[in-house]
Amino acid sequence: MKILVLGGTRFLGRHFVDAALERGHAITVFTRGRTSVPWASRVDSRTGDRDPFREPGLASLESGDWDAVVDTSGYVPRVVGAGADLLRGRVGRYLFVSSLSVYAKSDRPGLDEHAEVAQLEDPATEEVLAHYGALKAACEAAVRARFGLATTIVRPGLIVGPYDSTDRFGYWVARFRHPALLGDRGPEAIVPAPPDRPIQIIDARDLASWMLALLEADREGTFNACSDNGYWTMRDLVDALRSAGSPAAPTPVWIDDDTLLGHGIAPWVGLPLWIPRTDPDSGGFLSFDCSRAAATGLVPRPLTSTIADTAAWLAARDNTDAWKNVVGAEREREIVAAWNAAGGTRRA
Repeated sequence: MKILVLGGTRFLGRHFVDAALERGHAITVFTRGRTSVPWASRVDSRTGDRDPFREPGLASLESGDWDAVVDTSGYVPRVVGAGADLLRGRVGRYLFVSSLSVYAKSDRPGLDEHAEVAQLEDPATEEVLAHYGALKAACEAAVRARFGLATTIVRPGLIVGPYDSTDRFGYWVARFRHPALLGDRGPEAIVPAPPDRPIQIIDARDLASWMLALLEADREGTFNACSDNGYWTMRDLVDALRSAGSPAAPTPVWIDDDTLLGHGIAPWVGLPLWIPRTDPDSGGFLSFDCSRAAATGLVPRPLTSTIADTAAWLAARDNTDAWKNVVGAEREREIVAAWNAAGGTRRA
């Protein structure tokens, strides 16, 4: 197949191109040229800007045709629509990487692809940080309006693995495998109780390989794309993190939602992968129904594999500016000390 990747040099797109080249496909990548292209002459590399109002815009995509396009970098419907208009008639299928954040509310577990998506109060807004989910939903609609049944929508949750710059999953890997990367950390680590708390993640390499399979099968539709509801728990993650038996690994201290909130820990940001179950809008965010993706071949690799590869990548990269928003070392010590002094229950 001839596949155009909008993006492709940083994280998910990079893993997608790796998988596609390994399976013998011809790849074109369209980037801003700010990140070096890892594959040299093995891909057709084109540069520009997805926003047609910014020079040189989409000019380098005015020629060529492809069996499919994979959009890993679409956030604003005006921009996504402009690219889709240019490519319509020259691309067989459009696979848009969206997000589980498109849903209007994720207050309960088990939401599937039929759940209501968020709507923009101001359709003209382009404030991505403030309206991320609704903008992604609008981008989906922009693609469907132009490609119809030749549209495939992929809605991942938390994508993890090597090259993940968000550091959300990377925080946990560092805390248990390379705690020194997080400062002068104590011998006990805060973990959100209860241990059976569900989590949902997907290794970027598994997601990329499955997306490629969707294109190879010319499969249309919308897919929640993560580990399925209940596939893993927080205990599964902690057990996998501790499985290497590192002497530097901390002892987990399981602390409940109310206590964490009482200490001012910000859900998802201050302590990644933690959202209080009582959150009125997002209490079920880590419990989506992803069975449709599983039925079409999305299979997560073992946690131990993702953890080992992420740990190796973290050890090799520059971590100077990482983890600026997570709970700090001294604050973690204070919270653990207060919990222990109050007779908090520890579950190893």
